[in-house]
Amino acid sequence: MKELEIIIKPEKLETVKSILDEFHCGGMTISSVMGCGTQRGNIDEETNVIKGMKTNINLLPKIRVEVVVDEEKVENLIARISEKVATGNAGDGKIFIRSIEEVVRIRTGERGKKAL
Repeated sequence: MKELEIIIKPEKLETVKSILDEFHCGGMTISSVMGCGTQRGNIDEETNVIKGMKTNINLLPKIRVEVVVDEEKVENLIARISEKVATGNAGDGKIFIRSIEEVVRIRTGERGKKAL
């Protein structure tokens, strides 16, 4: 099993959700996050106050989608997401891939692929 951590622009969320549904992914976790890559975020930095501290924020809003899938699906899933999400511009996002040793469904105690 592999965990995919997919960082995308917010406007691409529905596209990624429909792709995950096409691949019969059992579930996903979605978070709103902020970040920057090699483009270093917004060029027009603005000063903001966060918890009483003035800071320049050069971070862009992103969505993090986390999903655990069978290893056999990974390459096709990555290819499909890349095909549909890429614009060719900086900030399209990244996909991080991690090995998952085990998964347990809390409700039933099922393990492994059955728990997905």
